[in-house]
Amino acid sequence: MNLVVLQNWLDNAAFAVLFLTMLVYWGGAAFPNLPALAALGTAGMAIANLCIATLLGARWIEAGYFPLSNLYESLFFLTWGITAVHLIAENGTRSRLVGVFTTPVAMGITAFAALTLPSTMQAAEPLVPALKSNWLMMHVSVMMLSYSALMVGSILAIAFLVVTRGQNIELQGSSVGTGGYRTNGYRLHKAGELVTQSATPAGENNGSARRFENNTNNGNTAVLNLVTATPSGTTATAESLSPQRLSLADTLDNISYRIIGLGFPLLTIGIIAGGVWANEAWGSYWSWDPKETWALITWLVFAAYLHARITRGWQGRRPAILAASGFVVVWICYLGVNLLGKGLHSYGWFF
Repeated sequence: MNLVVLQNWLDNAAFAVLFLTMLVYWGGAAFPNLPALAALGTAGMAIANLCIATLLGARWIEAGYFPLSNLYESLFFLTWGITAVHLIAENGTRSRLVGVFTTPVAMGITAFAALTLPSTMQAAEPLVPALKSNWLMMHVSVMMLSYSALMVGSILAIAFLVVTRGQNIELQGSSVGTGGYRTNGYRLHKAGELVTQSATPAGENNGSARRFENNTNNGNTAVLNLVTATPSGTTATAESLSPQRLSLADTLDNISYRIIGLGFPLLTIGIIAGGVWANEAWGSYWSWDPKETWALITWLVFAAYLHARITRGWQGRRPAILAASGFVVVWICYLGVNLLGKGLHSYGWFF
């Protein structure tokens, strides 16, 4: 089979599979009593990942170089990374809610690459002189994998904010360091069970105390009320969340933290490799090119996130908001600077 025809078939197949998978995940969220939808969603993401991997492999064979030289190739490599990290995250969380958030992003990227880019930008072309280097694989592939991991981690942080409805709930996560394993003062109890709990020192909960109250309106669900101390000494009680929702939020928080913890070292290695390559190609390790500047901003945002989690012991809403902002920063670094103006990293892009 002609490799060009195979690539055209595979990119459209990847889009169709991801679109159907997105509908399956959304249907599973709307109708959680249908277990078959969960298996279909996971299978759809695996098939899409295989389609994109085959597309990139065919591209590699046809062009004779690692397929990361233009926007079309990098978008599909990014989507492949997102689907791969998604499967890891879904396996870790045991929750199909992950797919509700990741599949629209993966499908949108695929649609943009396969249906929006002109054919001239999709065609494989000879590499420009600066890209004829082994650093193309070493630097660009690591950077793209870091973008994939950071995006999925940020998406899970957004999912955490949705599940908790933006409430300031501190969870006992897996951060190490100051406050990482503090007592959070909540346990799940059967509905109607009388609960007594001693007061928790404010220093262990960042000024927040937790208490259980019997839910007289619903005999089947135990609830956790978050009570936040105010300067005047009064308390403000947050909206009740079910134990299932709290458990899911805790899982999303931990998996988001761990995936970002995976993406951050990859980003660091990619930036260092890029500096070495830049010195070989242009005679300078750092030239404050727009892409380099935003890569540094991205590194600082996620460094602040990990510092807050590890050193400060942050859990819950505050690091989730920081990670959610990182999702926007990654997109600006990856695509936005190429839309705003020219730079040393504009080979095969819009300008």
